[in-house]
Amino acid sequence: MNTLKAEKRTMDTKAKKLRREGYVTGNIFGKEIEGSIPVKMTKKDTDRLLKTSGKGSQIMLDVDGQMYDVLIKEVAYNPIKGQVDELDFQALVKGEKVHSVAEVFLLNHEKTEGLVQLLLREIAYKAAPEALVDRVEIDMSKLRVGDSVRVKDLEMASHPGIELQTDPEAVVVEVTELRSQPAEDEAEGENGGE
Repeated sequence: MNTLKAEKRTMDTKAKKLRREGYVTGNIFGKEIEGSIPVKMTKKDTDRLLKTSGKGSQIMLDVDGQMYDVLIKEVAYNPIKGQVDELDFQALVKGEKVHSVAEVFLLNHEKTEGLVQLLLREIAYKAAPEALVDRVEIDMSKLRVGDSVRVKDLEMASHPGIELQTDPEAVVVEVTELRSQPAEDEAEGENGGE
């Protein structure tokens, strides 16, 4: 499990100033935490973490030497500056179910004959810390034109410790036929008036 170093921060320094100094701000909240704990992490450490972990990932957060088992709950990205501004964490309690999401990753999509349409980028669910899943991988090389994968078809759907929040019948990905030229009926309708 990945670990991220953080420091408690006082609210007398504004988040904007900390970001200019190379920090990402955030908060830790949870059942056993009164209110929340404001924290700051270096941008460098945060960027390194986000290469392998994202929203819905379980990590260890080292706050001034105190370890927290946390879920990355929110990643606030600033598209103008091209950087992460804030990370929020939920402290996990053994046995307590939490709401989370698993990001969908398509593998081998270049081996698929047809047009791959990703309809769901993440799957919402509830689970205890020991059953958390941060990513769902779908091997596209096994799918043919006309095939689709529904939420209920995913491995996580049959896990006894996971309660799906996304509709099990929802289509995650489908493969449709590639159309290189318009159908003849459409072509006649478009060119008929010339």
